[in-house]
Amino acid sequence: MPTDRFGLSGGDYVPDPERETAALVEGFFEHITAALRAHALPEGLVAVMRTRHERLQAANAHLIVDEPARHNLRITLAVAAAYESLLPRLGRDAAIDTVRAALVEPLGDAVHVGTRAMLDAAPDPFAALVAVSKSREEHAFGKGFTFRRPADDDRRYLLNIHRCFYHDVLVANSVPELTPAMCAFDANWIEAIDPDRDGFRFERVTTIGLGGTHCPFHFTRTDPGEADPD
Repeated sequence: MPTDRFGLSGGDYVPDPERETAALVEGFFEHITAALRAHALPEGLVAVMRTRHERLQAANAHLIVDEPARHNLRITLAVAAAYESLLPRLGRDAAIDTVRAALVEPLGDAVHVGTRAMLDAAPDPFAALVAVSKSREEHAFGKGFTFRRPADDDRRYLLNIHRCFYHDVLVANSVPELTPAMCAFDANWIEAIDPDRDGFRFERVTTIGLGGTHCPFHFTRTDPGEADPD
């Protein structure tokens, strides 16, 4: 049964990009290994992907603008390296679906459970998740992303991302079609939010990867009964 392996429920979570990226990358390649078996493809392809991953990191090292970018480059290029090997064997749609699942699913339950545990433990779930967002903006995302905040008060935290490092890396490597796979990981924590239970709602109506001009991450308190009717 998944547990709060990231310590989110303690109320003092600070991202550990080194540890979290390592877990994400290893989970990704383990999932890819299983996918190769499911598609009757040789498991030796994982070694090819890992070698390509290392080469891509070296070739893209100039994109690293700070310490968070180093970790973000690593996971983004793992997805690109796997996709490169899968594309001629599975076709575009199946290759995208495979790398998306490999990125989203291995830690998905743990992220969902940890987020839910944090919200349940917090005296103020809105303030708790906004604090996590701000901590990740600083420690896990850094200067490779451009953040603008049209509202940041006790009722609303409206964060707009106008530059996405993941997207920039994928564009630089001619695979922008993979950006939505990176966006999909956020569903693991987004779906843990219950507006009626937590007193706030979260909205992300588009992303840069889906063709938007920016990625809106909007947290808004709700009064009793104000939660989305759906």
